Amino acid sequence: MMKPIIGITMGDAAGVGPEIIVKALGHSAVYEICRPVVIGDAKMIERAIRITQSPLTVATVASVTESKFEFGRIDCIDLGLLPADLPFGELSPQAGDAAFQYLKTAVELAKNGEIQSICTAPLNKEALHKGGHLYPGHTEILAELTETVDYSMMLSSPKLKVIHLTTHVGLIKAIQSITPERTYKVVKLAHETLTRAGYTNPRIAVCGINPHAGENGLFGEGEEEEKLVPGIEQAIAEGINVSGPHPADTVFFRAVRGDFDLIVACYHDQGHVPIKVLGLEEGVNITVGLNGGVIRTSVDHGTAFDIAGKNIADERSMLAAIQSAADLSPKEVSIKN
Repeated sequence: MMKPIIGITMGDAAGVGPEIIVKALGHSAVYEICRPVVIGDAKMIERAIRITQSPLTVATVASVTESKFEFGRIDCIDLGLLPADLPFGELSPQAGDAAFQYLKTAVELAKNGEIQSICTAPLNKEALHKGGHLYPGHTEILAELTETVDYSMMLSSPKLKVIHLTTHVGLIKAIQSITPERTYKVVKLAHETLTRAGYTNPRIAVCGINPHAGENGLFGEGEEEEKLVPGIEQAIAEGINVSGPHPADTVFFRAVRGDFDLIVACYHDQGHVPIKVLGLEEGVNITVGLNGGVIRTSVDHGTAFDIAGKNIADERSMLAAIQSAADLSPKEVSIKN
């Protein structure tokens, strides 16, 4: 069994992406669990090495097969898209487009079986749009590039795992778009993902949409019974260990206590807030259900323009994302290096 090859995309180079990549690859333990290769601009990684005063070096490679995967040397597939003096902390259409191109390249490598997982540094949505790519974020780009319809965003931390029925849409539209079919498919994705990660009979809880999960019709217009319950019942009929809808104001506490392995959140903030309250530093964003078995993990924070280039960005979320990518990667690897 060989260690998986993980393609690490650089994200928006005006942010903390290059810095947290360099800091993460400065931990020898990373090379014990995977074979990392960076997809980005070598000159931006070199600049991050100088800023962080890291002893690492960069080796530009034309393909994954040229990589050596040796601790102390960062293998970088260099797309050469950015100027060496790209300003930190400023919106840049160039950097937004580059972040998209890094991800597109990584998806192509994953489809070809040259890498087993993708781990992404953060991009900036406004810069992405200014660069000509009108997507809400990484998840939606990945879905289009892999021609995937049924996918979901999962957030993972040491104490809590959350998967979402909806993410980057307004609250009214989010509730309108929830259907029994969507509920069932996300519950099934959650079950399959945790099972693949080694959980036996994972315990899944679904949040209610309304306060107190509607409290038997007292709150809302029966959304739980219409949109959630049929999907939950379908999953239960297939042997999936799922329950709910549960009141959102207590179910996350119960999960942290150990009652559940994963929570299904109905909309973006319902799932993101508890994860981020528990700590951004160790959070991981995982896209599940992508066609072709493409695995993608990411840091659970943004580009942090306010601290970019100052050598104070924390790499713990990147380390956790790399660990998750290694854990979820196929265990049989065909590329030999």
